[in-house]
Amino acid sequence: MEFNVKNGSIEKQRTGCVIVGVYETRRFSESAEELDRLSEGYLSNILRKGDLDGKVGQTLLLHHVPNVPADRVLLVGCGKERELTERQYKQLTQKAVQVLNETGATEAVSFLSELHVKGRSTYWNIRFAIEAIQELLYSYNEFKSVKPETKRELRRVIFNVANRKELAEAERALVHGQAVTLGISFAKNVANCPPNVCNPAYLAKLATQLAEDYNNITTTIVDEKTMAELGMNAYLAVSHGSENPAYLSVIEFKNHPNPDAKPIVLVGKGLTFDSGGISIKPSESMDEMKYDMGGAASVYGTMKALAEMDLPLNVIGVLAGCENMPDGNAYRPGDILTTMNGLTVEVLNTDAEGRLVLCDTLTYVERFDPELVIDVATLTGACMIALGAHNSGLMSTHNNLAHDLLNAAEEADDKAWRLPLGEEYQEQLKSNFADLANIGGRLGGAITAGQFLSNFTKKYAWAHLDIAGTAWKSGASKGATGRPVPLLSQFLINKAKL
Repeated sequence: MEFNVKNGSIEKQRTGCVIVGVYETRRFSESAEELDRLSEGYLSNILRKGDLDGKVGQTLLLHHVPNVPADRVLLVGCGKERELTERQYKQLTQKAVQVLNETGATEAVSFLSELHVKGRSTYWNIRFAIEAIQELLYSYNEFKSVKPETKRELRRVIFNVANRKELAEAERALVHGQAVTLGISFAKNVANCPPNVCNPAYLAKLATQLAEDYNNITTTIVDEKTMAELGMNAYLAVSHGSENPAYLSVIEFKNHPNPDAKPIVLVGKGLTFDSGGISIKPSESMDEMKYDMGGAASVYGTMKALAEMDLPLNVIGVLAGCENMPDGNAYRPGDILTTMNGLTVEVLNTDAEGRLVLCDTLTYVERFDPELVIDVATLTGACMIALGAHNSGLMSTHNNLAHDLLNAAEEADDKAWRLPLGEEYQEQLKSNFADLANIGGRLGGAITAGQFLSNFTKKYAWAHLDIAGTAWKSGASKGATGRPVPLLSQFLINKAKL
């Protein structure tokens, strides 16, 4: 789909369709009112017959509206005036595109960006519309021998802005929206890829490809031999049961005006398949454990979005690729592992493997002297119990960083909720035989996982995002969501002060 922005009067729109809003009680939006005046009350007469009353998502497609040069006019219900939410706005945008894809219109000019969405600007209206449309159109058919037929006549959407002063912000929304949605699509593609294809080596290949595609990206791949030399024994223990070797992919984006500026580091858990190891998972829905690399997928997608936006930052994305499988070499409950920073960990459950991969990775990234580190992981089912599928869990030992991430989550409508950390949770990680146990019991499982990681982040500002509930959907709509690419991208946009 191609997107553009412009400033123009509605009576001059010679296009396949103009899209305007109608509020409840059949009250016109500003552009719809102008169309009604232009058509000498034609729209009012139609609405008086009861064809549309303005409820969110209702649509009415009209042809040959008098005195209107556009081939079609699409009226879209917008609910109660000044009470439109982000979620409703995205829904009605998607509904409009669905309707137009069933017509012969190849281009449409949308005046929905003028709608009042609570607390949002024209910039956000355009960006959210792009994200909503691309989400609607996304499909993953890579491995289908017969591709589903999709009728998509609509090829270009133009967002109209009310005055020329808003064009600069609209253009900015266009750039950001397209970059973020590209990052989301890349994250979805790699997460949806089957685990017999997407293994740690595949992640490394994708990371290397980024360096080939962008001049300001370099990629370094750390193999198991180097990990062993570095003492990354917890990471390697998880990989021992798999025939697919682990690879740590380090993607460096350097674009800060000051080349010596400290980098922001994003670390993504990349368990390309998690069987649970010796503590094997139940077979039901185990296929979804291909999504246990959702953190790495989102970091990869964010690095793609970052490169597309060409933000003036130094950012390092780290994909911690690994596979957790049971065989004669697999690590066991009861094993004690010496991590890269010297702390020992008693393994009580081999299905709590993500924190073992991440703890060594979080120690590894100390070498970059980072400004801050954010790790992203499908870490705990407990986070899903706590927050459902709507909010990612945020934990941090640094209030300012947590505040900035929550702001970015709110701005991007990629929701997160902060969970506590503290000495009480550290008590749950005590072991009789090692410095730490790798689980802290059933109570507060998401928090004790974050608390475990905090032991390896003493040398920099750090935050942890648990995306176990938000990285993918189950059931009939099964598939990756691409979250939290919008949150992370917005965080970086804010850091760049753009």
